[in-house]
Formats: sequence, C-alpha cells, structure tokens
Amino acid sequence: MKKFHEYYNNIIIIDNLLRAWEVFVQDKKKREDVALFQAHLMDNVMDLQMSLAEKTYIHGAYHAFTISDPKPRQIHKATVRDRLLHHLLYQELYWYFDRQYIYDSYSCRVAKGTHRAIYQFATYGRQVSRNNSRTCYVLKCDIRKFFASIDHGILKSILARYVQDSDILWLLSQVIDSFHTDGRPKVGLPLGNLTSQLLVNVYMNEFDQYVKRRLQVRNYIRYADDFVVIDKCKEYVETLLLLFKQFLDEHLHLSLHPDKVFIKTLASGVDFLGWVHFPRHRVLRTSTKCRMVRRLKEFPSKESIASYRGLLKHGNTHKLLLQNLQNTLG
Repeated sequence: MKKFHEYYNNIIIIDNLLRAWEVFVQDKKKREDVALFQAHLMDNVMDLQMSLAEKTYIHGAYHAFTISDPKPRQIHKATVRDRLLHHLLYQELYWYFDRQYIYDSYSCRVAKGTHRAIYQFATYGRQVSRNNSRTCYVLKCDIRKFFASIDHGILKSILARYVQDSDILWLLSQVIDSFHTDGRPKVGLPLGNLTSQLLVNVYMNEFDQYVKRRLQVRNYIRYADDFVVIDKCKEYVETLLLLFKQFLDEHLHLSLHPDKVFIKTLASGVDFLGWVHFPRHRVLRTSTKCRMVRRLKEFPSKESIASYRGLLKHGNTHKLLLQNLQNTLG
C-alpha cells in the first residue's frame, strides 16, 4: 500500500482554500451565513489559513436540527469556516482514499451511487442463479446506528496507517473529535459533515477488505451501512453472517441491526436500496412509492416530476407509477 505522501503545509495554502471555497459556495450564495462569510472572504480565508499554519485551529460547535429522510434523522451543521475546512480536506484526500476501496463499494464515490449498485446486484443475481435456472440466497445486513457508532480511536488508527504526515493526522483529529454521540465520548460522526462521508468509507473499507481479501467473498456489494452477499449455498451465507458479526464487533465496534438482517431467496424479493429485487425485474419499495406520490401532491413542480421520472426509469414499475402520478396531479 502506497501511503498518502502529501505534506500539511502544501495542503493548507490559500490557493487550495479558495479552490475549496469555489466548490463549497455553489448553490449556497443566498444563505445568510455563507453571504456573511463571503462579504469578508479573503480576511476569513487568511484567518483560517493562519490558524492552520500555527496549529491553533479549533473546530467550532454544531447546530443540530432534524429532517425526515423518510425517517427522522438528526443533522449537525458546522459553521461556514469549519465547512470550508471540511471541503479542503475532502478535495485533498478523496482521490487517494478512493483508490484504496474495493470495486463494489458504492456510497459517496464518483461514478458509483445507488443506481450502479442496484444494477450490479442484478448482475450478480443472474450470475449466481445461472440466468435464473437455480435458487440463490441473499444475505442482507444493515449496521445499527452507523454514524453514531464510529469509534474515534479506531478511525484514527486506521488513518495513521495511510497518512504519514503527523500534522495532517492532527487536523483530522480536530475534525473527528469535534463531535460525539450523546453519552458516548470519542464515539460518533455527525450526519451533515462532508468529511463524515469520506471517513465512514475509510472506516468500512476495513470490513470490505476483510470480506474480499480474507474471506474471498465474490458477490458482495456495500452502500454505506447496507451490504449484501449473493450465493447459491444457504449454509455458506449463514456462516458468513456469523463471521461478519464477529469482525464488526471486535475490530470496528459496530453491530448489525437485529431487525434488518435476513437471509432469503432472490425469487422471494429482496429489499435493497429502495427497490425490491426479483430475478427478472425490480419494483419500487411500497413506502418509497407512497412517499413519492405524497410529495408530488404537496409540491407538483416540473422539477420534482422530472426527478421522479429519472428514478422510475431504473425499475419496472414506471408505467403504473406514472399513471398514478397523472391521476394525482389531475
């Protein structure tokens, strides 16, 4: 493994901060906190750069609020100053870490995403079932309270294996330790930080490497904290489940959600990433369909309709659903 060899002083320069600002400010210029920061942009950027150069930087507090996505989720929003730093770290570290990941990791990666994940699921299903001529089994797992359970000490030790510059590790620690789950010091990453997307992938890459390199599991797909294995042998996936639980608990201090782990045949329908997958087709999850229709009743804009049309083209229910949408919109 080739370590990340960039140096701290080369990362925190003004040019890099301004480049990170250009990415960050897209579609945010009308927000009050962003506009205030931009009104004195160079002063603010230079102040941040000086605090980084002198290593006096301290991450600020978060503003917490709840969204429904569709279930309630608590988001923690950092200050503009801190979010600019998050973008800097992301732009400098993303491509290095992306090269370390396995192919079938699909969350928060360029040219990946949910659509590629569900098409890969269909491909593995056809391969294992020999074009639907034999039964295959799917192990579906979900990690309980994923972001809230990331262990800071373990995460930092993983990062230290990849990053050689101690000052970069110090800065990453400032971001990691800026948040913790209620009642659990040194545990948890905030939903809402751009850096959290990067760091959870680095964290779960440990599990991915164990699955692919140590256990040599062939038909494995992970998207964030959801992952599946497809195989012809039920006993094999049952054994994998025990090994997965053990590794996650012992090495990453994570646990599987007791209500979201199952082993079932592909023919019976597998709920994964918002779709229910069958051997020859996939349909939208009922709750997703109902939420879509409800939102279009409330906000029947052209943009929303176009967005949902884009979603529907990836499944086999678009005709029925579009008819429902037309009825909904009159």
